[in-house]
Amino acid sequence: MLDTLDLSLSLDKDTYRSKIEDLMRELRSLQNICWLKKLPIIVVLEGWAAAGKGGLVKQMTNYMDPRGFIVHPILSPSPDEQKFPFLWRFWQKLPSKGSIGIFYHSWYTHLLEDRLFQRIKEQDIPLIMRDINAFERHLVEDGAVIAKYWLHLSKKELKNRLKEYEKDEFESWRVRKEDWQQAKNYDQYQKLAEEMLIYTSSGFAPWVLVEADCQRWAKVKVLTQLVATIREALAKREISVESPSLPHQSELLPTEADYLGQTDLTIHLPKEEYQIKLKQAQMQLRKLQKDIFEKNIGVLLLFEGWDAAGKGGAIKRITDILDPRSYEVHAFAAPTKEEYLHHYLWRFWRRLTPTGKIGIFDRTWYGRVLVERIEGFATEAEWRRAYREINEFEAQLASANYIVLKFWLHISPEEQLRRFEARKDDSYKSYKLTDEDWRNREKWSLYDVAVNQTIARTNTPQCQWTVVPGNDKYYARVFVLETVINAIKNKINS
Repeated sequence: MLDTLDLSLSLDKDTYRSKIEDLMRELRSLQNICWLKKLPIIVVLEGWAAAGKGGLVKQMTNYMDPRGFIVHPILSPSPDEQKFPFLWRFWQKLPSKGSIGIFYHSWYTHLLEDRLFQRIKEQDIPLIMRDINAFERHLVEDGAVIAKYWLHLSKKELKNRLKEYEKDEFESWRVRKEDWQQAKNYDQYQKLAEEMLIYTSSGFAPWVLVEADCQRWAKVKVLTQLVATIREALAKREISVESPSLPHQSELLPTEADYLGQTDLTIHLPKEEYQIKLKQAQMQLRKLQKDIFEKNIGVLLLFEGWDAAGKGGAIKRITDILDPRSYEVHAFAAPTKEEYLHHYLWRFWRRLTPTGKIGIFDRTWYGRVLVERIEGFATEAEWRRAYREINEFEAQLASANYIVLKFWLHISPEEQLRRFEARKDDSYKSYKLTDEDWRNREKWSLYDVAVNQTIARTNTPQCQWTVVPGNDKYYARVFVLETVINAIKNKINS
């Protein structure tokens, strides 16, 4: 594929100057429009060492407002970054809506240099490509533009440029041993690049192959393509297409499973037995902390449930016995203004707990298919595609040595009302009861359908749901603890 590129293509200086000036002015104008339209742009620059990526970045940003873009030169992950799924550090760097993010090298380095130097296992390559494709699709479907460029050099040109850079006192420090390894293993590296390009070029994020033996030609081609891509994206935004809308379901269809209705809420645990079991479970969990750390296992405990179902109480019993340095608790409410300017998963990626620790989420990304669905904060297209996005997200976590446990704390409407009334009359707990809690209660049937459908569509072998009978708080707390303990033991022994 790359062998078919005509690397003799070139531009003379005069033609280059006339074209590049117009392109830069147009790019600056488009940057302003993107800001006004809140269109995020992600530019990915990949290619051979010394292919001119640095010069291209300088040219690209020359006329742009520096407040509206940021350049990310991607280096090897730090030891701390290696404790997260490999895409984690790139989620941190994504541009907000209206901004431009330029990646000088990117997530694709994982498929090239790391593979060439055997830093990753060959059997992991399909999973990495799967995760990259899902990552890019999530962003594009959320409204982002991804423009990916592969700058291609001939073997001769690559060697010549590396030699020139090594002789230049201002550029020699940029030449790495890995760059010379590219030249030495040119055919093998090209084969890896071609495989990557084939399997990660998609309709929503295609690769543009750039003949880069002539740097003037490469700059003009990249900028021409980038301008065209942004203009096309802006034009599409002007086309308003209403997606078909379905009415809210207040009841499950006969073919849909009623996971909540099948839960036995009469289960009861006497207080004396609760105190014994709770203490035993807490001690077991405390002992498992050492194994979690030593085996570098990530544990994510996700808590969802009805208002007043006991999420806070269950979380408190988990953390009571633990070393506070070994866990993190994150409570999520409505997204902030900054969070709203990113993909809805962005704020959860940012709060991921590294492997070796326990992360506890009070409310989670399931808000997209629950409260955001019911309250209309997400469009139907957004919440319907979220099931797939969530499954792909959690699959990445499982592949990165995380245990993902998802709890729905279930209580009856009658028990919820009793707890609401008790909170209302308790000066220490009244702050927990809000007008929103009462409004949510009125939509019980809608949430019941949404929860059951969520469990059905996101209950995967790797990341299963656990419906917790919660009418009896004592039973629920012990049940959650024992479920966590068993999952950690199974992971350690697997």
